[in-house]
Amino acid sequence: MISEPPILKSDRLFVRMATLEDVPYIVKYFHENKQYLTPFYPQWVDNFFTEEYWHYQVETSFLEFIHKSSLKMFIYQKQQPRKIIGTINFNNFIYSVAYFCNLGYSLAESAQSHGYMTEALTISINYVFQDLNLHRIMANYMPHNQRSGNVLKRLGFVVEGYARDYLMINGKWEDHVLTSLINPHWQYNV
Repeated sequence: MISEPPILKSDRLFVRMATLEDVPYIVKYFHENKQYLTPFYPQWVDNFFTEEYWHYQVETSFLEFIHKSSLKMFIYQKQQPRKIIGTINFNNFIYSVAYFCNLGYSLAESAQSHGYMTEALTISINYVFQDLNLHRIMANYMPHNQRSGNVLKRLGFVVEGYARDYLMINGKWEDHVLTSLINPHWQYNV
C-alpha cells in the first residue's frame, strides 16, 4: 500500500504533490498565468487565487491521495526548485472492474515549447501505471487546443471519440476529443 506521496524526477524536472510551504508559489503560478489559462479552465471560483483556498486544496489533495482517489501534483524545474511551471492532476480513480482515472494538466505560458509537459507527463504516467497499477488513463482536449492534442499523441494516447458539449470551460460548453492510454503491463492484484 502506497502512503507516501511520490517525488518524481526527470533530467530537467521534478513533479510532486504540494506542501503547505508551496502555497504562495501555487498562488503566484495561477496569478501569473490567469489570462493564459482562462480559456482552458472551468470558471474560477471566487477565492481560487487566495492562500486560504490553496491551504485547503493542499490538505484535501493529500487525503485524496491517501484514500486512492486522486494524485494532484505540480511541476518544478530542477534549476528553480520552488518555482511552479505547471500542474498534473490524475482524478476520479476508479478500481473494481475499471482501474482508470482522468488526466488534466496545465503549463505556464513562459514554459511552453520546451518539451516540459511531455517530460513531466512521461514520469507521472509511469508512476500511475507502475506504482498505482491503474489500467487506463483518459485525457480529453478541446479540438482547437491542438498543442495539447500533440502532447497526448506523443505520449501514445489514442483518440477514442468526440464528445459534443462535454465540459463547461470558462463558462461555455466545449466539445472535446476523447483519448486514452492503456497500461500494457497491468496486472490484477488480489
